[in-house]
Amino acid sequence: MRTPRHRELRWPGQCHRTSPWAGRQRAAGRAICPQLLVAILDSMRKQEVRNGGEAGQGHGAGSPAEQVKALMDLLAGKGSQGSQAPQPPDRMPESPLRPHSNDLRIKRHREALLNRTGGGGAELGSPSPRLTSLLLVEGLTDLQLREHDFTQVEATRGRWCSARTIALDRLFLPLSRVSIPPRVSITIGVAGVGKSTLVRKFVHLWARGQAGKDFSLVLPLTFRDLNTHEKLSADRLVRSVFPRAGEAGLASAALTRVLLVLDGLDECKTPLDFSNTVACTDPRKEMQVDHLITNVIRGNLLPEASVWVTSRPGAAGQIPGGLVDRMTEIRGLNEEEIKECLEEMFPEDQVLSGWVLSQVQADRALYLMCTVPAFCRLAGSALGHLHRNRPGPQDAELWPPRTLCELYAWYFRTALGGEGLEKGKASPRIEQLVPGGRKVVGTLGRLAFHGLFRKKYVFYEPDLKVFGVDLALLQTALCSRFLQREETLAASAAYCFTHLSLQEFVAAAYYHSASKRAIFDLFTEGGMSWPRLGFITHFRSAVQRAMQAEDGRLDVFLRFLSGFLSPRVNALLAGSLLTQGEHQGYRAQAAELLQGCLRPDVAVCARAVNILHCLRELQHTELARSVEEAMESGGLAGLTSPPHRAALAYLLQVSDVCAQEANLPLCLSPGVLQSLLPQLLYCQSLRLDANQFQDPVMELLGSVLSGNDCRIRRISLAENQISNKGAKALARSLLVNRSLTTLDLHSNSIGPQGAKALADALKINRTLAFLSLQSNAIRDDGARALAEALAANRTLSVLHLQSNAVGPVGTQWIADALKQNRSLKELIFSSNSIGDGGAKALAEALKVNQGLKSLDLTANLLHDQGAQAIAVAVRENRALTSLHLQWNFIQAGAAKALGQALQLNTSLTSLDLQENAIGDEGASAVAIALKANTTLTALYLQVASIGAPGAQALGEALAVNRTLEILDLRGNAIGVAGAKALANALKVNSSLRRLNLQENSLGMDGAICVATALSGNHGLQHIRKDLCSGEGGGPSTSLPIPPVLASSTKSVTGVIFPWYAVNPPGHATKTSQLKMLTSARLYFFFLPHIRGKCVLRIPRG
Repeated sequence: MRTPRHRELRWPGQCHRTSPWAGRQRAAGRAICPQLLVAILDSMRKQEVRNGGEAGQGHGAGSPAEQVKALMDLLAGKGSQGSQAPQPPDRMPESPLRPHSNDLRIKRHREALLNRTGGGGAELGSPSPRLTSLLLVEGLTDLQLREHDFTQVEATRGRWCSARTIALDRLFLPLSRVSIPPRVSITIGVAGVGKSTLVRKFVHLWARGQAGKDFSLVLPLTFRDLNTHEKLSADRLVRSVFPRAGEAGLASAALTRVLLVLDGLDECKTPLDFSNTVACTDPRKEMQVDHLITNVIRGNLLPEASVWVTSRPGAAGQIPGGLVDRMTEIRGLNEEEIKECLEEMFPEDQVLSGWVLSQVQADRALYLMCTVPAFCRLAGSALGHLHRNRPGPQDAELWPPRTLCELYAWYFRTALGGEGLEKGKASPRIEQLVPGGRKVVGTLGRLAFHGLFRKKYVFYEPDLKVFGVDLALLQTALCSRFLQREETLAASAAYCFTHLSLQEFVAAAYYHSASKRAIFDLFTEGGMSWPRLGFITHFRSAVQRAMQAEDGRLDVFLRFLSGFLSPRVNALLAGSLLTQGEHQGYRAQAAELLQGCLRPDVAVCARAVNILHCLRELQHTELARSVEEAMESGGLAGLTSPPHRAALAYLLQVSDVCAQEANLPLCLSPGVLQSLLPQLLYCQSLRLDANQFQDPVMELLGSVLSGNDCRIRRISLAENQISNKGAKALARSLLVNRSLTTLDLHSNSIGPQGAKALADALKINRTLAFLSLQSNAIRDDGARALAEALAANRTLSVLHLQSNAVGPVGTQWIADALKQNRSLKELIFSSNSIGDGGAKALAEALKVNQGLKSLDLTANLLHDQGAQAIAVAVRENRALTSLHLQWNFIQAGAAKALGQALQLNTSLTSLDLQENAIGDEGASAVAIALKANTTLTALYLQVASIGAPGAQALGEALAVNRTLEILDLRGNAIGVAGAKALANALKVNSSLRRLNLQENSLGMDGAICVATALSGNHGLQHIRKDLCSGEGGGPSTSLPIPPVLASSTKSVTGVIFPWYAVNPPGHATKTSQLKMLTSARLYFFFLPHIRGKCVLRIPRG
């Protein structure tokens, strides 16, 4: 903070010499009147303050001579830089708005704000985590600019994009040390998400000194306040909220950092026009409010003040992006917060809050909307009233509500019943409340309808008079459930509906009632009378208007209007708003009219999806149901008409099946996909496998992935017909996409050029974590390009490159990249041709790389030399946890090396050596390692040429090892001796969970040994074994453990035998063997059923 500068002063009686300069001062003092001096001096001090100093001293102190001297000092350039003579204590000045000042005006201003925002803070409570951590966004999406708030929530599935967050107390601070604080900040959020609540909380915390400490002055204004003025100047703007600033309000505000808060831009009565507004820098000039705000945001007025605007997303688009320094968004409620919101509504009854939550969750469309706090409270209010006042027999079939209109119909009935309760009377019958309900709709409906059509959401007393609203009626409890009153700073009242959706509901109720008798277009209230009158004519007009509204502002209105024609809503509101049975003559015609709007457009737009919402409100769900059934049965490919496409787009939003993943394989043509692109934007996971998509479709998908609206996180395009051109289109989208984390392109034909394009994108992309290029023939050139990307990329963690004809050269490039890369965790490199040379290169990389967790080198022509190199690397590596070497040419020598490595390695948990001829010698080496190793949990030795000696060695190891959980020995020849050795180990081993001994020539004796061992083993959960020699050919069957065995083997879940195992063809089962099996608790193999489950029988004879 700058040190205050003061003009030179002398103590009383201080000696000084008379000078010609002093004489001229006295002469000037006699020539200038004192009032003029005060004005000049005051003005010049203010100018000095604006140039960087703080206020010097009080106004008009001293005689005219002293004032002239001060004036001459300023004119001479001395300002307040006089001598450093001590100042008299009673003349020491203070800054009117010093950042840490105890100035009385600021103190009173803080007190006034505390009163306006909730006194001591008990009403506001502690800020919600949702409001104390805002999402940092980079601009408005097309969805936010063009669509209704409900559509935004539904299209995004109630999920807010995972962006960076910023704490509320850092909202106006620089993001880094090299940046500057934002001047213009905008916070957006859909209607009812809590923007005004956020502003009140911030202002309240600032008034208490708990937030915004960098601001000496906060000036909170709402557009509801500003709408009361026809014209306003910047000075008057400041004084309207800070009246203690006096006539010099603007200058005072400029003394230090000031925050001007403008809440609710969407409620401004005149849209801001930055293109045609004349610039103005005069703070005292009166102008229209929208022109004033435009100049303030541009910085022509109050240039040193920070500006914070809150708005619904669509209205925020009025402000050019180049003028916005920071944009944030308030997210909606998550699942836990929805639950907490309902629990706060019914703190005394947890059963009730749980029931309300279950009813909300039962309908996905309603549950999505409950992410908006205002809607969640409205739904909770209606459902809570339902639960407490159970409907009578005549209404039992009408609850709980299944559609939006049904929910609001119940809310209307709740509001009707609440009036009598508030008066301390018993709950009145619905028939007694009919006149009041109709009067409210008649009074408020026209106001709501025309306000909605004209984008007017705040009303003042002149507006109420124009539409014939009786002010006395607004005092009733019923009206207060729909319309709320708020005092403005201009001491006039502003009225608005408690939520935008309530305005739309009342507007639809009015239109439904008025259209049955109106002889002119209700949207224009004039023009020629229609020769053919009737409700359907007006309904058609409403549908046409809604379809033509580019911003979707009539979408929900049309849903409510359609809902009034449903049988359930008619039964709910019969006698209060509707006439019993009047829907029957209109419902079928309305459904046909709505479906006629689903024309074969190029893309399924939001208006078309809204038609499906309207059909649902109308309880005409046959179209959506047919598409949903086709999705479940796999017959979606035959449904390609425009209505079916619109229904599919609708289901992508609201279907539980599509909530986690839109699974659309084998069913989409390029034309259908093109029409669905606007809706696929917001699918979190998208599976489009085996659709025969070619490169032109990839161009379309690339445009989708490039959009800033894109929310797709995972996309699978496996088994299509994508070449290098399609891969290049996807690669271009990865340069700008910030949502995609998983891309699966396996089994296409992108080739080396396609791999290079994707690799170039990976050098820049910072979100993709999983990439599968399996079976794409990328060869060595493609591997080289990907290696260059791995050297620079820091986010890719999984890379699948199997079956790509990569040889030793390409492997060398990948290995060199792994020496630098630290982010890759899994590399599947199987079914290539890396050979021993490639294996050695990867081994050298493993000695350096400490990030890779899983490496798969299956079927890569590895011999002992390559495997031994890998083994040496495993001895030194401390990160690798899974190593797959199956289907190679590894023999005993490499197995010995791997065994020695396992004795020293402390990270590897899974080793796969199946289909390698390691023999008994190799198995024995691995067994020796198991006695010392304490980390390996899974060992796969299928078809490894292991006989009885190898099995005996492994049995001895199992008797000592305490960490191995999975051992697979299928397809060897361990025989009876090996089975006995393993059985002895099972008697003492407590760690093994799964053991596979299929196709091992165990024989009956071996099976009995293993079975007997099971009686004492309490850890084994799954065992597979074969009782005989010979080739495996019969089916294996999973059998339940019998009660006796289950009692001794606590966690065994299944024993699997081939069908011929107990009594193989040509062999007889001896009675002694049967007795032993029975004593070993395996008698259940000879019973037809155990606990209702089918098991095997011994063949007769």
